[in-house]
Amino acid sequence: MYAVVFSGGKQYKLQEGETVRVEKIPGEIGSPVLFEKVLMYSDGQKVTIGRPLLDNIAVKAHIVEQGKAKKIIVFKYKRRKRYRRKQGHRQPFTAIRIDNISGPANDPEKQTTK
Repeated sequence: MYAVVFSGGKQYKLQEGETVRVEKIPGEIGSPVLFEKVLMYSDGQKVTIGRPLLDNIAVKAHIVEQGKAKKIIVFKYKRRKRYRRKQGHRQPFTAIRIDNISGPANDPEKQTTK
């Protein structure tokens, strides 16, 4: 079972029990995170694709780590012009652990009755 979610301008494929680094999410270590922008969901047999989002599916996770990635060097250079600029950057990230992917068959509270 997996889901593709949209967070921080990027798409992530998430499975239950795995730890993933995503773009910075505000919160303390151990606090819960809920992803409601689910683009695709698979229960192992059937794949459901949203147009653009799926309404009745959510991914529940909790924050494991807040940190910064390794430093990358940004170096700008123009030959024969004596132009050089060196700058470093460390991108902040949030490591999350996926607790539950609640699909329509898994969560009776999320099912809509009409």
